[in-house]
Amino acid sequence: MAQGEILAGFLAPHPPHLVYGENPEQNEPRSQGGWESLRWAYERARASLDALKPDVLLIHSPHWITQVGHHFLGVRKLSGKSVDPIFPNLFRYRFALDIDVDLAEACCEEGSKRGLVTKMMRNPNFRVDYGTITTLHMIRPQWDIPVVGISANNTPYYLDTREGLGAMEVLGVATREAIRRSGKRAVLLASNTLSHWHFHEEPAIPEDMSKEHPETYAGYQWDIRMIELMRQGRMRETFGLLPQFIDEAFAEVKSGAFTWMHAAMNYPELAGELHGYGTVIGTGNAVMEWNLQKAGLSRLDAPAERPQGLSPETSGSPADASRSRHVN
Repeated sequence: MAQGEILAGFLAPHPPHLVYGENPEQNEPRSQGGWESLRWAYERARASLDALKPDVLLIHSPHWITQVGHHFLGVRKLSGKSVDPIFPNLFRYRFALDIDVDLAEACCEEGSKRGLVTKMMRNPNFRVDYGTITTLHMIRPQWDIPVVGISANNTPYYLDTREGLGAMEVLGVATREAIRRSGKRAVLLASNTLSHWHFHEEPAIPEDMSKEHPETYAGYQWDIRMIELMRQGRMRETFGLLPQFIDEAFAEVKSGAFTWMHAAMNYPELAGELHGYGTVIGTGNAVMEWNLQKAGLSRLDAPAERPQGLSPETSGSPADASRSRHVN
């Protein structure tokens, strides 16, 4: 069997407002538009994804929270209604998606081999979280590419941030190896917002863009600083600053999807293409792409590396930390 490839990775945030603004038939609430800068950014990302022609999309969402272990969707077809618990007035979405269970099981197995607690989700009536659904709809509204859905173990929230992100690195290395062995052409989706300070009251008309702006100037400054580094391909510097960015901008990348994705891609010092940036209820959101195929880096021959600056204060490997903390 030919070795698999990771064609690209996308930073693909999940504000449900973007689906609401598009008015797809699957979503019950109707809007008057809104958040066009980010919706147009996703249109550019869709065109890139279409050109890549992947076999499978792998997505890590911070809103499928599993306190014990890293879980993987393990039912071949899932359907139902996904509702945002904070914005049910904006997002009540009927979904139907195909799961690549074989690859999900391989990811689960590879993670377990590396000391992580992993588990397959076998409930046929499972309601997929709105973060997963929003990102998948925005990147591929045709819903015609099988998916591997991965939960957020929340390790970085109850361990030291660096140690927790180290465990997410292990998950990325496991994902990379599973894709390599599968022979499939994969695209990775990190369903994360950047700065996450947000308003606590919604305007009378949610899509009134005259009310939309960054919640804090400091959060906006941090977003631009990090985006500039990523646009220049200075990823070691990006990861060196990541813990400080998380602490000072309340950045949602703390949940680990961004680290998981770049670990799976072997931390390329590759310029990310910014498709667009915008705020939603004050949070900072960037749609960005790292196209490994275009850069000639999609083949999965070499083992993943640890970026300098990610976990310098953690003794031993992230897998060691995982073994000591992630036990039933």
